[in-house]
Amino acid sequence: MAIEGKELAIACARAAEEIQAEDIRVLDLTGISTLTDFMVVCSGTSLPHLRAVMRDVEKVLIEKYEVRPENAEGNADSRWVVLDFIDVMVHIMHQEMRDLYGLEDLWAGAKEVPLAENVE
Repeated sequence: MAIEGKELAIACARAAEEIQAEDIRVLDLTGISTLTDFMVVCSGTSLPHLRAVMRDVEKVLIEKYEVRPENAEGNADSRWVVLDFIDVMVHIMHQEMRDLYGLEDLWAGAKEVPLAENVE
């Protein structure tokens, strides 16, 4: 099943939600950023939790949709991991890093996508 764009972003967010990631937000950067169309930002509460969120988001997307990230940057020890699906970037951050870098503030012009929207 091909999945991309907003549906992929929502699927990533829901996978993060299943492993209890916190403060999950999906931002629509279409027309705002040349890097990606959608950004998912979520928080993990500890290094093991960050690892679990990263592992499970990737695992769910592979199993359900046969989609793999093109790249992964960072690791749990850096407290900020990015899974790059090209048109969706998933930022899994420790709350301290999230507060420090303020990605949501940087992309304040982006519309937030509700997680309640249907996927598939």
